[in-house]
Amino acid sequence: MVNVNLLKSYMVKAGYTQKMLARELGISEQTLTRKLKKRVFGTDEASKIVELLSIDNPQAVFFGH
Repeated sequence: MVNVNLLKSYMVKAGYTQKMLARELGISEQTLTRKLKKRVFGTDEASKIVELLSIDNPQAVFFGH
């Protein structure tokens, strides 16, 4: 279960909007919004997000509650 608040804080820190992140992931902004609401990302997407946002503790973001 993705910790959406923590993920969004990393987005802000890295200067990304949802639109920018969606573009980098190759998905629409609506799809990203849906994934954030469901708190589910594929392994490839999670890996790319960690890289793009320089997330230093991915487990807290992608396996937190």
